[in-house]
Amino acid sequence: MIIPPYLKSGDKVAIVSTARKVSEEEMQPALSLLNEWGLEVVFGKNLFKELNQFAGTDGERAEDFQTALNDPTVKAILFARGGYGTVRIIDKIDWSEFKNKPKWLIGFSDVTITHSHVHKLGIETLHSPMAFNLLKATNESKQKLKDVLFGGNLQYEFPENIFSDINRKGEASGQLVGGNLSILYSLLGSSSSIDTTGKILFLEDLDEYLYHIDRMMMALKRAGKLYKLSALIVGGMNDMKDNKVRFNKSAEEIISEAVAEYSYPVLYGFPAGHVRNNFPLIFGRKISMKVDVDSSISFG
Repeated sequence: MIIPPYLKSGDKVAIVSTARKVSEEEMQPALSLLNEWGLEVVFGKNLFKELNQFAGTDGERAEDFQTALNDPTVKAILFARGGYGTVRIIDKIDWSEFKNKPKWLIGFSDVTITHSHVHKLGIETLHSPMAFNLLKATNESKQKLKDVLFGGNLQYEFPENIFSDINRKGEASGQLVGGNLSILYSLLGSSSSIDTTGKILFLEDLDEYLYHIDRMMMALKRAGKLYKLSALIVGGMNDMKDNKVRFNKSAEEIISEAVAEYSYPVLYGFPAGHVRNNFPLIFGRKISMKVDVDSSISFG
């Protein structure tokens, strides 16, 4: 995998939205933080446009993304927020300049579409808080984001967690891929759907009905995305909903059941996704992980 150049003081970072609309006020915390880090921030020219829930038309959102990708002075692209909309523009993007001069693409949630698409181009991306989320992100997650963008080592160690009863012990290594479960499910059968064979899959999600978590896991399983994994990491599974006729299992229990027949290690409760402590993950990077009483993840 190609590693985009790490940032240095004075580098320019573009903020664009490929999905939901944002206000200038909502972008101020990200602007201030990046300036603190010694980075110059530029906004996409259409960033504050509105079309219903979107940050402008599909064409306007694609234009901002394409402009940032093609601009040689822009060294990283921080997505403004998720929601819905990236899938509407992903096939409008010309990746030629980006493949010649890669840069960090930073975000999560709906940005999973971009992570998956770019993974197939052989370029690493960064799953982490976006501009909209930085106001509420913990200091620790913001510091780790800065560290990784400026080339620091990334390693996580965890003592016994609340999911120790369903964690599956073991050691594994492989490229890290994944993101939002709902998005990965929506990409099945498309040109952006990733090959997970021999890789470590990360999953997170928010605000889904529990039966739908089961449906999506069954779809991934039937599509062959689960049985040849090297390992599985499960992040935040927050604000799940149940019907009056209850499904009566947690999201973690549903996932555990879906992968019960496989033998690879599984770590639940990793602090990433729709949580304040949204730790960065380098997608495409080979990692080593150990799941035990004390678990760890190291990025190569």
